[in-house]
Amino acid sequence: MSDSFPLPPVRLRPEAELARDALAAPMFSRAARLARWAGPDTRVGAGGELVEEQLPAAAEVLGLDGEDAAAWASAAWEVAVDTGLVEVVDEEEGTVTAGADLELLTTGSPSDVLGLWLGALESVLADACVPDLDDLVDAVDEDGEIDFSSLDWDLEEEAEFLDEVLFNLYLLTVSEDGPGDGPVPLPVLAASMVVPDEMGEPTDDVLEQVSDVMMQLDDQFRMLEPIGLVDFQPVDEALMADADEEPAAPVDDEDVSRYGMVRLTPLGLYAMRTRMLEAGVSAPAVGELVDKGADVLLDGTSAFPAAAAQAETEQWLTRREPLAAARELLAAARGADTGAPLRRLRCQQALSLVGAPAEPALREVLDDAELGGLARVWLAEHGAADVPAPPESMVFWLTIDTVAAQLAAEGNSAELLALVEGLAAQHSGFFTTAWRVNHPDTAEVLEAMGRLHPDKKVAKEARKAAFKARSQHGG
Repeated sequence: MSDSFPLPPVRLRPEAELARDALAAPMFSRAARLARWAGPDTRVGAGGELVEEQLPAAAEVLGLDGEDAAAWASAAWEVAVDTGLVEVVDEEEGTVTAGADLELLTTGSPSDVLGLWLGALESVLADACVPDLDDLVDAVDEDGEIDFSSLDWDLEEEAEFLDEVLFNLYLLTVSEDGPGDGPVPLPVLAASMVVPDEMGEPTDDVLEQVSDVMMQLDDQFRMLEPIGLVDFQPVDEALMADADEEPAAPVDDEDVSRYGMVRLTPLGLYAMRTRMLEAGVSAPAVGELVDKGADVLLDGTSAFPAAAAQAETEQWLTRREPLAAARELLAAARGADTGAPLRRLRCQQALSLVGAPAEPALREVLDDAELGGLARVWLAEHGAADVPAPPESMVFWLTIDTVAAQLAAEGNSAELLALVEGLAAQHSGFFTTAWRVNHPDTAEVLEAMGRLHPDKKVAKEARKAAFKARSQHGG
């Protein structure tokens, strides 16, 4: 997991809802039922596993049948042991008893339940990294022991790989340009692990690697779905059938869902964020700033995508009286540091959510050099009367500040290009005056305008103005 760039904040459901989801997850609920079923006559092997003779009874308790019933019962029992829902009393006798934590499933807090579920998840994740049964059988030596050295497999590497897969799935989910609550095609997720960022058209070798990873993930997500981490639509088995065989039903070759679809559940999002925090990765969540001051809110949401920033600000405002909140926001928006322009932009967006009650606070800062322009824009947009016209110096200062904020928020975006073109077109002689503006970002903004504007003549004027601005402020 990488922490080299800020992650967008995730929107989590309340812990009570997540705890209910955890208790309803098939693998976890089965583990709890087996823990309640276990008694004095229950026997386990040296590793705490149910002895083979008791697997049919365990499967019956769980309402499982079919050829995989015993395997699923065994897996649920393993989860019960790993999470402490069942405890081994005597290793030699192979006796067990209900674990002390079993009561927490009915009497504990949502946090208690989620803690136990996270332990169950770690157990299933570990199993998902183990080679499949066929590979293990092939690796059995003459003495009946598994020769792990003969397998092209390393537990630590497999665990790290699966962690990276889940991290990419999390990132795709929380990014505003990602699928959100929608599923991710398995080929897209596999390609994110294999195809280099700088590669254009993937080679045949790379496509083969993507296919191999897809099939590996297909097996692993089948194991992870019952614990509630993901919703998963497996790869269509018809795709793996012999090319000479006639399909049982007509198939749509253009249907991408046939190649598998996966999404993190709300419980899965909670789990992934928890695991990242434990690994030292900064993984923000919407709602974390509601009890903080306006300065923390504006700085904290500066790196948020627009929708997440609005959601965080809306929650912050619900805890405060509107006029007092407006005054606090305006006070926090002041400053000449590098983050100040974006802070003022977030302040302006927050004040739009406050509405009419904020008007007295805006009128109080009309003469403020840093906030007067922002205040006039807000008052005009809300139809306020008797708004004094701004001096030219304030108009130009606000213009530089706005472009600086857009640069910090979005970089060289299409919206910024449109703003730059509009400024140059609407204000003749804009650059003649702009370089004199006493704003710490004047030179940087003019350089950006020179870089972005498509008209070579205008771009040259912007670059000359940027040079003058740097000269005026000593380089």
